[in-house]
Amino acid sequence: MQPSASGFRAFVVLWVGQFLSLAASAVTSFALGVYCFLQSDSVTTLAVLYALPFIPFLIVSPLAGTLVDRWGAKRAMLVSNGGCMLVALLMAVLLWTDTFAVWQVYFIVLVTASLRALDLPAFEAAVPLLVPQDQVGRATGMRMLAAGVSAVVGPVLAGALLLAIGIEGIVTLDCVSFLLAIVTLAFVRIPRLPLRETATGGVRASVLPDARAGWRYLAVRPGLVSLAVLLGVMSFGVGFGELVLPPLVLSFGAPGDLGLVMSVGALGMVVVSGAISLWAWPKPHQRVSSMVAALFLFAASIVLASMRPSLALLTVAVFLFMGCATFIVGIAQTIWQVKVEPQMLGRTVALRNAISMTPQLLGNLLAGVLCEFVAVPLVGSERVHSDFVALLVGDGPGRGYALALTLLGAATALVVVLVARSPRLRRLDEELPDVPAREWNDAGAPTSR
Repeated sequence: MQPSASGFRAFVVLWVGQFLSLAASAVTSFALGVYCFLQSDSVTTLAVLYALPFIPFLIVSPLAGTLVDRWGAKRAMLVSNGGCMLVALLMAVLLWTDTFAVWQVYFIVLVTASLRALDLPAFEAAVPLLVPQDQVGRATGMRMLAAGVSAVVGPVLAGALLLAIGIEGIVTLDCVSFLLAIVTLAFVRIPRLPLRETATGGVRASVLPDARAGWRYLAVRPGLVSLAVLLGVMSFGVGFGELVLPPLVLSFGAPGDLGLVMSVGALGMVVVSGAISLWAWPKPHQRVSSMVAALFLFAASIVLASMRPSLALLTVAVFLFMGCATFIVGIAQTIWQVKVEPQMLGRTVALRNAISMTPQLLGNLLAGVLCEFVAVPLVGSERVHSDFVALLVGDGPGRGYALALTLLGAATALVVVLVARSPRLRRLDEELPDVPAREWNDAGAPTSR
């Protein structure tokens, strides 16, 4: 299919395929976690399944970004989706033949996460090649909307489908979703830059010099580095918060209350991403300041969640927390896509992902240690020992988790103040202008205006 003049129709076709794949993968991920927990009766197994994807993703990302720039976004997404389909097919065969063992899922998660490290920068690199610059924010919002809706429907559908068709049927549907994503890719023509432009040092250059070129590209653009650091600050808060939130809610509420809070949080993702995709806000000159303001609101929502053992207060706080996180990621991606030359997007997006997502893993690890060995023993497991702490976070069981969130919110705001003072970040729009807008000739090749 030839892209339309604006290329947005081609993007919508691509988005539909990726949306179906994301939703199916969200269902499979949740169902597989439940299935493995029931098989092993081990919380440690569940924790490993949640943390394990970060490791290959962070290791593979720099090289994966280089392959995106060398191969082009379409080929990279075909390899990623095709590889994921084969892995899901292997798992389906093991399940249907009753030869599946829990230890096998570790290998499956490692391979799938490595392939996803190729898909994420490829999709981002495709956006500015398919849509006009003034629609990049809207396209990014649609991608975030797909992720938000997947997060909402994934657990709900997983529970229903586990009863209806079992884990075998769910994994089989996941295979079909990857196949549909591949079919939509076949009908989309993504303009590709000549290979001599995408590989530093020429066509025969090795992958490592190309990866180093991505580092050098960012090193002389400190505004983009500061942007990645801000994303890292938010990612640390997400990693810390997602581990502390369940025991905090369960300290005074029921499991159903936790499900309600998480569902409303996912709804915050959907509302914010939907607003971005519909209205393409904020305006270009407001992006950096809006992102910083959203980070302060993000920090405030963390403190709000810790103030009192109130389900209503927590629900509002988590809605703001997830909504702000979605807004921050969406705006950062938009800035990146309009400021970085297309031939460098794969490498720099992969590096940005590695820089910004490493703190999320650290947040997961630090939260567990800090709460279990410091905050809860210090504050008290059933009641708060200190009147001052009780004034801050209220009294009752589990308020050590609340104190940890209070400290996290204050630390997040402080770091944002320090990073936001960077003159290169504040003057990012002036010092790093948007790349030239692109249009397509009759052959479907991109040209600069």
